Amino acid sequence: QCLLSGSWRSDTGCRMVVSVLGKDGSFSGSYLPGPAASNPETLTSPLEGFQQDAGLVQQPTFSFTVRWRLRAHTTAFLGQCYVGTKGEETLHALWLLREAADSPVEDWKATR
Repeated sequence: QCLLSGSWRSDTGCRMVVSVLGKDGSFSGSYLPGPAASNPETLTSPLEGFQQDAGLVQQPTFSFTVRWRLRAHTTAFLGQCYVGTKGEETLHALWLLREAADSPVEDWKATR
């Protein structure tokens, strides 16, 4: 069964810690980008999201957003948790990063 509670590390060294998984599938936690993970002065950023009911499907989908503390950015993640043949849990996700644009003319380059 895939539950997001706990600590996760990406292929690029980013760390996500999901501290609370509510009965309704809501969760919160913290996120630290990979390049900053080795710098103890870097602040973790809060995250909030939802996971599909793991009681309904074995490999649930999830989504969460990260509100960056030091920049005017928000990142949205959308993915699915997979359970391997040996019971190992793996997250696969796509992400979008949105930074604040100074004007509508600059909007085109604000999403990556």
